[in-house]
Amino acid sequence: MQFLKTRGLSFALDDFGTGYSSLTYLKRLPLDVLKIDRSFVQDLLDDRSDAVIAPRTIVALGCNLGLRVVAEGVEKARQRDFLFQVGCDAYQGFLCTQPVPASDVAAFVQTWQRGARGIG
Repeated sequence: MQFLKTRGLSFALDDFGTGYSSLTYLKRLPLDVLKIDRSFVQDLLDDRSDAVIAPRTIVALGCNLGLRVVAEGVEKARQRDFLFQVGCDAYQGFLCTQPVPASDVAAFVQTWQRGARGIG
């Protein structure tokens, strides 16, 4: 992985907080991005435990290690706003877009870029 990083690749630890993700990986691997598993995001607004674990703990951990933090499974603007308020760098999920077939990705990106520049 170190060799690949020297070639410009970056690495993300996906689904952090579930399964085989471990704090040990944060120490051993040359990571750039920590992705919060969607299971912590989906009930973020209704479950105090999820609100504490996902944003306040995982975001703080990632930021203190110099990692970008991305939240998976964001479906509501309130979830996104909450995550950004506590320092999450980015999000992915249905709030951004529904899944797009590979054959439509180029057109999707062009449409998104036009909208981001205010071009109709």
